[in-house]
Amino acid sequence: MSKFARLIPLFGIDGLNKLSKSSVCIVGIGGVGGDAAIAIARCGVGKIIICDFDTVEETNINRQIVANTNTIGMYKTDCLEKMIKEINPDCEVIKITKKVDEELFNYQFDFLIDAIDDLPSKIELIKKCLDKNIKFISSMGAAKKVEPSKVAITKISKTTYDPVAKVIRGKLRGFDFPVVSSTEEPVCTDLGSYMPVVNTFSLLLSDYCIKYLLNKGE
Repeated sequence: MSKFARLIPLFGIDGLNKLSKSSVCIVGIGGVGGDAAIAIARCGVGKIIICDFDTVEETNINRQIVANTNTIGMYKTDCLEKMIKEINPDCEVIKITKKVDEELFNYQFDFLIDAIDDLPSKIELIKKCLDKNIKFISSMGAAKKVEPSKVAITKISKTTYDPVAKVIRGKLRGFDFPVVSSTEEPVCTDLGSYMPVVNTFSLLLSDYCIKYLLNKGE
């Protein structure tokens, strides 16, 4: 418990105990999802499920916590599991090293963070969460943005200047759910990602998740 002692003045022993008994699923552990998972691990969550099929590439190094010159070619799930275990050896880590599918829902978890880049997979995951009444928050588009101050937690219906959110709103008309999104207009046409923006998405996602877990059942 001493590794999480600085959280006690904020959330109390009861809060830490609640987090240690909680389980979180993160789908997509690239720039946004990887840092969200680490933030959750550093809050003492007892069980973390990570789902991603991809391996580390050199182009990931500018923004992804799992990426460095020694991890290129490794599965992101393997890299992240090692990092989580180094933070908290007591944390149970479940790896799903493939694209998200129905297998994910064989596991029990209290909250899900959607950080998938692939839009068809993202839409299907959100649909499943809505159908199954799973509590979740979804990351919208962090690419092509450079202003962290314009990133916020909002509802999908309130998003602006977000091409990812626009597609999802069109596909899921009539549904509203929490997302992290930027109100900044894209600053380029090529795919560019800036770590301060990406990490702001990560931290807001993880904060929403932790606050939900702390207040669950109250």
